[in-house]
Amino acid sequence: MTAKEYLRQAYRLDHRIDSDIAEMERLREMACSVGSPGFEEHHNPNRPTEAPFVRALEKVWRMEEKINAEIDRLVDLKAQIRGVIEAVSDPNERMVLRYRYIHNMTWERIGDELHAGETSIRRWHASALAHVVLPENPIII
Repeated sequence: MTAKEYLRQAYRLDHRIDSDIAEMERLREMACSVGSPGFEEHHNPNRPTEAPFVRALEKVWRMEEKINAEIDRLVDLKAQIRGVIEAVSDPNERMVLRYRYIHNMTWERIGDELHAGETSIRRWHASALAHVVLPENPIII
């Protein structure tokens, strides 16, 4: 695994969590929707007797557990990435890595923050990646 691949994991996991949260919101909407009542008395032994919103609530609960586990992994991964970034000696390189991989900033925004052109930012980034030392037991998502 390259330094760039290792550092990009947090970005990908963060987006996966956002996607899961959007899916959970759709499930919550389904759980809150009310179906029309049936006044006739029909008994079909092959159909479930529980209300449809119960299944949706169970899915919401499972999704919440998944999201919480992913958030825990993201927190651990970002803590490890911060340690790796702090080991880079050059402060400009360190800041580029922090803004790019911890704060998920664009190159343009990093340049604005550091008052530098995109060429300098990309040069610092390439140099920083060369100075990154991966941990012995990297967290892999």
